[in-house]
Amino acid sequence: MPENHHAVIRLKKRFGDSILAVGEFRGEVTLMVAKEDIAGICAFLKGDMGYDFLTDITAVDYLGEEPRFVMVYHLCNLSCRERLRLKAPVDESDPFIDSLVPLWKTANWLEREVFDLFGITFNNHPDLRRILLPKEWTGHPLRKDYPLQGPDREPYKGRLA
Repeated sequence: MPENHHAVIRLKKRFGDSILAVGEFRGEVTLMVAKEDIAGICAFLKGDMGYDFLTDITAVDYLGEEPRFVMVYHLCNLSCRERLRLKAPVDESDPFIDSLVPLWKTANWLEREVFDLFGITFNNHPDLRRILLPKEWTGHPLRKDYPLQGPDREPYKGRLA
């Protein structure tokens, strides 16, 4: 039962209503949390619970649903080899969430990738700009409403190598 997981118990006690849902699949616990509290929850997990490694950040586009986007964070406690997944819903009308760069330096690159491909903006990010696509690129290719043939523009004429 994921509700009996020690991290879930401590997070519910500390953050209460910010924990929106808890689930488990194949032994991995996932918590849906309020986006407004993502930085505080992650700071608690890192500082008090030992989740010292941010392995990945990504997003999912649920086109046609509200909220449209869900941010996904994969954390690991290296000392006890335990993983935890956090999800935070992000509305299309307010595609902003706090940056985790102050907690984990690797969030810099991961958040830039999400910004580039999904168009979600990270508050207080130190260098939020495209990382994979040219700066003049139009749109965000991992959004489900992005045209399959790419944006209506001329092909990129930059260096390939």
